[in-house]
Amino acid sequence: MGLSVGTVQTVDLHFQGTPGVVASAVFETGDGLALVDTGPSSTLPALAAGLAALGARLDDVRHVLLTHIHLDHAGAAGTLLARVPGARVYVQTRGAAHLSRPERLVASATQIYGDSMESLWGEFLPVPAERLTVLAGGETLRLGQTDVLPLYTPGHAVHHLAYHVGDDLFVGDVGGIRLDERQSPRAPTPPPDIDLEAWRASIALLREVDARTLHLAHFGAYAQAGAHWDALLANLHTDAQRIQAGLLAGQEPQALSDAFTAALLAELHSESPDLPARYEFACPPWMSVQGLVRYWQRQAARAPASGQESAQAESTAAESTQAAR
Repeated sequence: MGLSVGTVQTVDLHFQGTPGVVASAVFETGDGLALVDTGPSSTLPALAAGLAALGARLDDVRHVLLTHIHLDHAGAAGTLLARVPGARVYVQTRGAAHLSRPERLVASATQIYGDSMESLWGEFLPVPAERLTVLAGGETLRLGQTDVLPLYTPGHAVHHLAYHVGDDLFVGDVGGIRLDERQSPRAPTPPPDIDLEAWRASIALLREVDARTLHLAHFGAYAQAGAHWDALLANLHTDAQRIQAGLLAGQEPQALSDAFTAALLAELHSESPDLPARYEFACPPWMSVQGLVRYWQRQAARAPASGQESAQAESTAAESTQAAR
C-alpha cells in the first residue's frame, strides 16, 4: 500500500491486548516517515505490525515527534532509535533531559506501578542527546516536503507539545481522551504537572488552529470543531470541582477516589456500555484523582489559607497526596 505525503494514518497499538486505547499517528514527509508518539516498548510489536499493514517498516521512520514523555506516549522512543539508526526524536525542552537520562522518570513510575512496570510498559532506553531535536514550541520544522509547527501546550504536562501539519493537528493528551464518537472528551489528569489554567489557555490556542482533523493518542481522529473543545472544558471543570468539593468536605482519600471513579464510569456508561472498561486502560481514574488532588494542594499552598474551609482543603489535599504515594 505505502504512504503518500500528506496522508495521516492511525496505528492502533493494542495496549494490553485492548484495541482502541493507545495510538500512534504516522505520515510520510518526503524524507521518511514521521511518527507522532511511539507508545510504550510493550506495544512496539503492534507498532511494527501496524506499519507493515500500511506497507511500511520501522526502518522507514526518520522523525519521532513526541507530544510528551509519559510512558504511554514515549516509552519506546529509545528502543526504536536503537533499532533505527537513521531516526531522531523531537521533544519539548523540559522533557529532553528525562529522555537522555531516564533514571528518575523510571524510578518515579516504578513507585506507582511496581512489579507491573515490565508488563505494562516494557523497557525505557535512553535517547542519545545527539539524536534529540529540542523544541520550545513556535518553531517551524521542515521535514522533507512537510512543514511541521510545534505548539507549546502545557496543562496536562509542562513539557507538552501539539503539532500542526497542514490540515492535521496532533494534540497528544491536552486534547483529551475520546475513545470513539459517542464519548464526550475527558481530560486525563495524572500527577505531577496538572495545571488547569495552563490547560484552558492551551485549549484556547488549539481551537483556533486552522486544521480539519484532530488526532488523539487516546484515540483516533475527529473533526477540529468547537464542540469537542467545549465538551472537554466542561468535563475538565466538572472533574476538578468534584475533587475540590470532596477535599473541602474532608473525604478520606479512598472515599474521594471511589466517588470520583463511580461518577466518571457512570457517565461513560451512559454514553456507551463498553466505554468504562476501555477508558480504565487509557487513563485509570485513580490517577486522575491524584493529579487533581496535587493541583488543589498546590493552589492552597500558593495562597495563604483564609478561613476554615481553605485550611481544611489544604490539610486534606496533603493527606490524600501522601496516601497516594
